[in-house]
Amino acid sequence: MKNQAKEFRVLATVTDYTRFCGFPAPVHPLLTIFDLAQARHLPRPPVMAPVVQQLYTVWLKKNLKGRLQYGHRSYDFSEGVLGFLAPGQVFAVDETLDISELSGWMLVFHPDLLRKYPLGKKIAGYGFFSYEVHEALHLSAQEESALDGLLDGIRAEAERPIDAFSQDVLVSQLEVLLNYANRFYHRQFLTRRTAEHDLLSRFEALLTAYFAQEAEQPLPTVQHFADALHVSPAYLGDMLRSLTGQSTQQHIHHGLIEKAKQLLLTTSLSINETAFRLGFDYPQYFSRLFKSKTGLTPAAFRFSAH
Repeated sequence: MKNQAKEFRVLATVTDYTRFCGFPAPVHPLLTIFDLAQARHLPRPPVMAPVVQQLYTVWLKKNLKGRLQYGHRSYDFSEGVLGFLAPGQVFAVDETLDISELSGWMLVFHPDLLRKYPLGKKIAGYGFFSYEVHEALHLSAQEESALDGLLDGIRAEAERPIDAFSQDVLVSQLEVLLNYANRFYHRQFLTRRTAEHDLLSRFEALLTAYFAQEAEQPLPTVQHFADALHVSPAYLGDMLRSLTGQSTQQHIHHGLIEKAKQLLLTTSLSINETAFRLGFDYPQYFSRLFKSKTGLTPAAFRFSAH
């Protein structure tokens, strides 16, 4: 008997999203804002297959009791946190979720709103849209108030009759909100130093252990270390840049070069054998990286040390 393909509910438009949640139809076709306190009195969506949204969502949820399924894991949302979902991500609603005290808001907008604007490309650079939901942003009361004020402006513009300037104004307001969120995320990395420095220490220990192995290993990847630390690659990268000024890939390259120097100076391996030992499929890629980082080819570095 063949396995049945897993079914998904697709929410392709803002109207699809409002219907799914039981909210009134949106005033603007490409953007809407929900008052989540109103969700307490709406019919619950039926228990169903996972949902794929083709929309951006930004939400501040408070007093949500229970767990939500996101990707392959479920997460607790009892705390008030700001979260972000990008088009193509999957979530599921647990029938046991208690929304009796839910409050906060949710901003939903379609990618078409941004397509002709620089923000349409810039939004891919906001790492928080690729974060796992347990890495959501914890806001201070002052930060929450600032975002509430920005949201009021977006809501007022979305409810105005559409004219030639409506989209320009909405997109500019969205960009301000996302820039504030970006500021708050970087603040979080600095103020939650104990947790983040612990993550940095564990990353450095994993990196050291990886290159301490004598056997031939595949080239280490950002995904490898993110998986080992149970965070997303985007979160790991932002944390490292905040605390060290370097990306995850730069840390990996540094480890590779240090290991390469050790092999070049303490073994009789040829340049090609050194490259293969480090996990490179093509020795010329190793030589190119080594020279870009040290200013010398591997052969020249080995010769200069003697």
